[in-house]
Amino acid sequence: MKCSVKGIAVAGLLAVTHQASAAEGCGAGEGTVNILSNDFPALHAVASMAEGCATDTLTVTKNQTKDHRDLQNAALKANPAKYSTAVVSTSSIVPLLNEGLIQPLDDLVEKYGQSLQPTQLIKIDNKVMAVAFMANSQHLFYRKDILEKAGVEPPKTFDDMIAAGKKIQEMGLMKYPIALNTKTGWNLGEEFINIFSATGEGFFKPGSAIPNLDNANGVKALNTLKALTALSNPDFLTFDSNSTQALWEDGKIALALMWGSRATAILDDEGASPEVVANTVLTNTPAFSDGGTPGATLWWDGWTVSSNLSAQDAEATFKVMTHAISKEMMQENQEKAVWLIEGYQPDASAMGVVATVQEQATPYPMLPYMGLLHTALGAELPDFLLGNESAEQALKDVEAAYMTSAREQGFL
Repeated sequence: MKCSVKGIAVAGLLAVTHQASAAEGCGAGEGTVNILSNDFPALHAVASMAEGCATDTLTVTKNQTKDHRDLQNAALKANPAKYSTAVVSTSSIVPLLNEGLIQPLDDLVEKYGQSLQPTQLIKIDNKVMAVAFMANSQHLFYRKDILEKAGVEPPKTFDDMIAAGKKIQEMGLMKYPIALNTKTGWNLGEEFINIFSATGEGFFKPGSAIPNLDNANGVKALNTLKALTALSNPDFLTFDSNSTQALWEDGKIALALMWGSRATAILDDEGASPEVVANTVLTNTPAFSDGGTPGATLWWDGWTVSSNLSAQDAEATFKVMTHAISKEMMQENQEKAVWLIEGYQPDASAMGVVATVQEQATPYPMLPYMGLLHTALGAELPDFLLGNESAEQALKDVEAAYMTSAREQGFL
């Protein structure tokens, strides 16, 4: 599977091409559009714009849930598909591709996609399979007032971040100063993937689906993750994005690795005190050395069109979703995402993602078998983080679990 996604975040942020404005209204005609997506402010904006297209002959509905990954495959296997579009990311598109549940969009792009930029078109084996509309990445959030009280500089490396957390803790400024999205499962797997990316090591042996984690760089990444979680609340294996955002807004943490898509909600005037908001700084993710590769992966979010649809619903879905990511939507919701839409100008809430892109973080590996490795990481690493086994044994367990799954699915 050949994919043209490397550099999309950079291209989308830096390239601006002049396109015709979206036409008045949606012009989608008759049909049914059902949207499945994750649940955060930028996607609320997109779905709301889509809902504005509804007429007596065009139905537009949405299901925005953090469980979207668990729902998408079964829902799109139905005939007709339960959802006409799944809003996907760099990793969640892969299972849909593997099972042929989304359709190529080249003909629809040619007919109705004049407002889309070339950098938005996600091509797999030279076919447009998704339309990207925002970039995302995890990056560092820090409280400048707490760091100043502790007498430490904003961290550039993971060692800096760990040392700053220890100093804050030792001075009694905060009991658990650091938080990451380390909930057992997908979130925990992603944290390891981010940190391992900073080593420069590949996740698989060259040209193969054989894992490449059980080595010195794997141990280094795992020990770094453990040192960070040692400065987190003991409930760290329950932390997802909602948890870390709440901790930040409650003023309970000073250093966090969180998704850039959470920045708007943290910097608004709801949820957090003025003191927390005024002292929140967004910057690039730490690296293993000053100026090194950030411990983050670059992501895009975009929409697809389900395979099991009538031609009428497929066309209506394409038109509605193209309207939903129009320049007008972006201008009304400028602060909610790092938009890959013509005319976007980054604001304060985007600075962490922009900085992480500029420091050349690597894209999340969009490989058919990466999801299996991600799943194995999320399931096998808690024992190590809880002190029940060595880093070496944890990595052996991850590779063994992955190998079993990869053989079952024919990748090995």
